[in-house]
Formats: sequence, structure tokens, C-alpha cells
Amino acid sequence: MNILLLSPHASLEERLVKLGDTVTRTSLKVTTEYANKFDWIVSYGYRYIITQDILDAVRGQAINLHISLLPWNRGADPNLWSFLDDTPKGITIHYIDSGLDTGDVIFQRKVEFKGEHTLATTYSKLSNFVEISLEHLWPLIKMGIVKGTPQEGGGSYHVSKDKDAYLHLLTDGWNTSTTNLKRS
Repeated sequence: MNILLLSPHASLEERLVKLGDTVTRTSLKVTTEYANKFDWIVSYGYRYIITQDILDAVRGQAINLHISLLPWNRGADPNLWSFLDDTPKGITIHYIDSGLDTGDVIFQRKVEFKGEHTLATTYSKLSNFVEISLEHLWPLIKMGIVKGTPQEGGGSYHVSKDKDAYLHLLTDGWNTSTTNLKRS
């Protein structure tokens, strides 16, 4: 398969190449003409909205990796919001649709964090877990064997600028402890 990986994560590229696929990775905004060259889109940590015309270019064969337990913390900075809002923590792999992190769920796993952690260590753990999960599921996904199920419940949604009001809580940047990191 010829995969367009929309992500800053080189480690995910390495995993997909190891599975025998041809992978082109970018974090830049892509056009429909560019997307037409690929069989699949895999998105993870991509900062642009993937429009319907781009989804049509790959015949809807597009998935996203998200480090939250959707429908909670759709959009930007899901790990941060799971602690600020004390919402369920976890990972989701889902098909991409015309909404923002609203596509059918392929795989989810709730993740508990016990003991002392920082935003950086929780991000690292979630990122590693979602990449390993995709590595195991990818052969079934690309063959069309794995079907998604609709998301249930209301959840939450955040854009990047939402965090501005809470930056003062990040006293040590992403190395800030998650203990008592809740918005008032």
C-alpha cells in the first residue's frame, strides 16, 4: 500500500514501513491533487483539517490516531484536557469523516495513570500505546476487515487557543506534574 502519513511522528512511519508499506510522511497541508497519489491516509498529530475532497481522493480510506478516549477531548491537546477536565484517558483509532474526530471507532483503550506523572510522560505512554495498537491492527484495517462503530455520547471539543487561559498552570511546561492539574 502507498500511504500518506500526515504526522510529525517518525516512529509511526518506521512501524508502517516495517509492515511492508510505502510511506510518505508530511506535516504540511496537503492538496487533493497530492492526496490522489495514495491508497490510504493515516493521520496522527496533524494540525490541519482533512477536508472531504481529500477523503474522496483516497476513497474514504483514511484513519486517525488520537490520544484520548473519544468522544472526549476531540481536537487539539487531548492529553492536556483529559487532566484539566478530569475526563477519561486513553487512545482511539478511528476512521476519518467530514467532522473533527467524529468518525467511526476502530479501536479504543482506556488508560489509567497511577503514581507520579507529567504531561510529557503521559503523552509518551499514550503515543507509544496508540502506535503499537495501529501496528497490530493495520494489516486488518488496510484489507477492509475491521469495521468501525459510531461514537456514542457528547464528549468534549477543544481548539488550540483554548489552552491559553490555562498556560499559567503549566509551571514546568510539558514536564508539569499531572497531580491536581484541574481547571477550577
